[in-house]
Amino acid sequence: MRQRIGAAALGFGGLAAGVALALGINAETGRGSAAAQSLPAETRLVPLDPKVLLLSYSAVVKRAAPAVVNVYSAKINRSRASAMQDMIQRYYGGQPQPRIEQSLGSGVIVASDGLIVTNNHVVNGADQILVALADRREYPAKLVFADARLDLALLRIDATNLPTVPLGDSDRAEVGDVVLAIGDPFGVGQTVTHGIVSATARTGQGVSNYQYYLQTDAAINPGNSGGALLDMQGKLLGINTAIASPSGGSTGVGFAIPANMVRVFIGGAKTGKLVTGWIGAEGEALTTATATQLGLDRPGGVLVTGVTPGSPAAAAGVKSGDVLFAVDGKEIVDPAQLRYRIAVQGVGKQVEVDLRRGAERLTVAMTLAAPPETPPRALTRIGGNNLLTGVTVGNLSPAFAQEVGSGLPEKGVVVTEIAGASLAARYGFLKPGDLIEAVGGRPVRTSAEVAAAASSGAPLVRFNRGGRQAQCGVVQGQLACQN
Repeated sequence: MRQRIGAAALGFGGLAAGVALALGINAETGRGSAAAQSLPAETRLVPLDPKVLLLSYSAVVKRAAPAVVNVYSAKINRSRASAMQDMIQRYYGGQPQPRIEQSLGSGVIVASDGLIVTNNHVVNGADQILVALADRREYPAKLVFADARLDLALLRIDATNLPTVPLGDSDRAEVGDVVLAIGDPFGVGQTVTHGIVSATARTGQGVSNYQYYLQTDAAINPGNSGGALLDMQGKLLGINTAIASPSGGSTGVGFAIPANMVRVFIGGAKTGKLVTGWIGAEGEALTTATATQLGLDRPGGVLVTGVTPGSPAAAAGVKSGDVLFAVDGKEIVDPAQLRYRIAVQGVGKQVEVDLRRGAERLTVAMTLAAPPETPPRALTRIGGNNLLTGVTVGNLSPAFAQEVGSGLPEKGVVVTEIAGASLAARYGFLKPGDLIEAVGGRPVRTSAEVAAAASSGAPLVRFNRGGRQAQCGVVQGQLACQN
């Protein structure tokens, strides 16, 4: 309570001082200065045009709301019954009933023949999907295409002549732009909230592997997932996906997948596989220290650490040590933004990349290619009786790294799966996406080398998770790890 009172006192004190300054009052005499007294008084005018009093977003909502739907999904949980079900079965007989897990979300109609975009987490694993239109018609839906990396899914319902929301250009969004969010929060029914674009390049939120979002303070709550974030022309600016909240409710920090990425995702449905452009250059974000070493006045951009021979970057003359700082004139500040800027372009598209090489600034053109799968992934499940038994690993390549996501490098050995009965699962020290760097003190570069090293019963495994190394082993029946 004291802290609150103190804060209030400080606030009122600051207000009083602010008023004194605004009026130009002399603190010693109490009289206003001549300069302050000569300022014209603020005038408030009565609106002469009634339309000013009727300013509303209703026109935008009327156009877009019919194309925003509710998405209901149900999943049959066939796992072991609860303790209560066990007891009922023991005393009364009969078969245990499977549990039905339900999920509620929203979606956006993007094609009049029944194509709907929503979040992957809304329908992931669903046995049944039901879509309810704004006019209360209901249709069963089929899952057409999904990508967990983007957290996007494409549904189809058997209907025609449906209203749609046109896709906008999310790269044109600016901080401060007014936006509307439409969805079904908490299942109360279609709801519209408004706010502004709070940021246009949020990364590292851990929602999607591409980790690039529009941020808004428009109220977004559970049930809004998959709904529309609209600009003032009624165009789709993004798909509402997640919030940052300690309570689970809206705190004014919401995230939406940009419409330009949604457009690429819809294009991937035609082939059944999402393949985005590749330049063949890997790098790391600049820190203040590395920026100073390179003669830059601030960190920003991607420091190239490797260029794949024969890649678009190599053909354009990009070299290790170059700093990439813009794609088609749009700034990039870290590898996540570089991946996004490339991902929203199609394979075969030519882009211009601005870079700095020493004191020289260059602009190079490169044509995006499909990422190659070289070397083959060669998925291998480790056998025998060792610390890696039951762990499946594979060789990374540009194509496999893009498929797995999470910003993985384009070479190395990655963990793809961990069997539930394995030591790795029991001790919990490995996760899918970890890079295996050494086994038993022997560096490994391929899945075959991991299997060979593990077959000797090697007790130590060194791995890398998100740039952080760790080494683990079992000592006297206990897991011991060191960074």
